[in-house]
Amino acid sequence: MAKAFLRGDFVLSSGRRSSFYIDKYLFETDPALLRDIARLLAAMLPAGTTRLIGPALGGVPLATAVALETGLPFAIVRPGTKEYGTAKLIEGRVEPHDRTVVLEDVVTTGAQAVRAARAVQESGAEVLAVLAVIDRHEGGREGVEGAGFRFDALYDMAEWPAG
Repeated sequence: MAKAFLRGDFVLSSGRRSSFYIDKYLFETDPALLRDIARLLAAMLPAGTTRLIGPALGGVPLATAVALETGLPFAIVRPGTKEYGTAKLIEGRVEPHDRTVVLEDVVTTGAQAVRAARAVQESGAEVLAVLAVIDRHEGGREGVEGAGFRFDALYDMAEWPAG
């Protein structure tokens, strides 16, 4: 993960400023790192998981890699309903009997993960957990758990030596 850790002055998607940034694309576009992350996330999946959920954009390579690792199908939750074609918020299939896990890259406030999890619930499926690669330790866990979802992350910035 050190390859993705950058120091400087950054504005996060939450609007907050930060002296460090986790460039998720540096680990999501590196096949060796992505493969390792997929194996670690696959090992964290709750028993009974039947479908993976990848919020666009960062969760999509994670869901794809974990799907290839586990053989589980996945769906993609868009940031909003598209204005053309099928006008879907969720791409792929999510069935009412599905027991899903939302896969996120970097969680700051947890808002995007919660939005995706709620969309999945509204489709009738169960959300077992939200799993992230990195928890920036800036309220994401509290945001996700406060919305009623279990949360876990591979890495927590509070435990990161350089954080």
